[in-house]
Amino acid sequence: MAAPLATRDEDIHVAACTRAHRDEQARLYAACFKKPLPQGGLHWRYDASPMGESVSLVAREPDGLAISGYACSPRVAITAGDERTLATVGETGDVMTHPQWRKRGFFSRLDRAAMEAARARGWALALGLPNRRSAHIFLELGWERVGSVRSHLLVLRDDAAARAARGKEGRWKRWTTGFEARRCARAREALAGRPGKLHIQTIERFDERVTALSRVIEPRFGFMVRRSAEYLNWRFIGTPSGLHRAFALLDGTELAAYVVIQVPRTGEHGGFLVDLLARDDAALAAAISVGLNELERAGASFVEATALAGSWWESELVRAGFAPRGEEHALSVILHPLQAAHPLVAAARDTAKWYFTDGDRDDETVG
Repeated sequence: MAAPLATRDEDIHVAACTRAHRDEQARLYAACFKKPLPQGGLHWRYDASPMGESVSLVAREPDGLAISGYACSPRVAITAGDERTLATVGETGDVMTHPQWRKRGFFSRLDRAAMEAARARGWALALGLPNRRSAHIFLELGWERVGSVRSHLLVLRDDAAARAARGKEGRWKRWTTGFEARRCARAREALAGRPGKLHIQTIERFDERVTALSRVIEPRFGFMVRRSAEYLNWRFIGTPSGLHRAFALLDGTELAAYVVIQVPRTGEHGGFLVDLLARDDAALAAAISVGLNELERAGASFVEATALAGSWWESELVRAGFAPRGEEHALSVILHPLQAAHPLVAAARDTAKWYFTDGDRDDETVG
C-alpha cells in the first residue's frame, strides 16, 4: 500500500462496490477490525438479503487499493402496525478506514455518497449504532443522536468465565458473582412459573406463521422491523457463522412465540439472547426461559443481550434477571432522515417505543 502522504486527497476516488469486490472489502475489514469475519460474511450481508442489496462503497487510492469503506443495509420497517407506513430503512455497518489513512476526511465523503445513494433508492431513513470513537463524526455530518443502547448480562453459572466477564467492570463485580448467580437463578425460577404449557420445537426454517405473528405485535410499537419468514431465514438460519439456534413455542399448531440464541464460539463461554417474538406475557416468559435453558445446555456461563435505554425490551430483560452493564458498554443510536416527512422518521426519534433486539443489529453475530 502506497504511503498516505504521497497521495493527494483529490486523487482518492469513491466507487460503488458489487459482489465482485467482496474479497477486497474483506482484506480492508481484516486491517481495520479485530473481530473475525466468517467466510462469505460480506456476501451474506450485502448481497443475499431478501430486502435487497446494500449500499456499499469504497474509497480507493490511484493504484486501485481500497483504503476506506462504508455500507448501509436495507430493512423493512413499520410504525404502529400501519401498512401505509411500511418502507425500507437503512442500517449502517462496516464503516472502516485503514489505520494508515485515518483522519483524512474519507469517511465524510463516503457518508455523503452513501446517504445520497440511499435517498435515491427511496429509503425513508438510515440508522446506526456507532462506537464512542466514531459517534461524534456522524453527528458532525448531520446525523441525530436519538438514544442509547446498552449490553445487559445474566449469570448462569458461578464459575471462572462468569467471574471474568463481570470482573471487566471492577473487582467488586468479580467478587460478588456468586450472589449474582443466585439472584439470576431466582429470576429464572420466576420466569418458569409464569407461562402455561407450550410445546417447544427446533426451527429448521421459519414459515409464514411468523409473519402473521409479527403483524399482531407491530401495532404495539412505534418503530419495528418486520419479522417476515424470508427475512428471519436469511438473518438467522442461513448465516455463515452457524452460531444461531431458533426455537418455536407452539400452542397446538399456532405459533405463540419464537426465540433465537447465539451459542458460545469455540473456546468461549458467553452466549446471547438474540431475538424473539411472543403473542402475550406468558409466551414471552416461556420464550426467554427456553432461550436461557438452551444456552446453558450449550455450555454458556453467562448470557448477554442488548436493549435500548427506556425500552420495553430493557424492562423485560431486567425482569428476567439481566443486569445492565456499565456506560463503557453503551453505544449511541443515530438517525439520518432521508424522507423528512415520512412517518417512520418521527417514530424513529422515540427509541423508547422501538421494538429492538440484538437481531436488529447490522452484524451477523453479536460480540
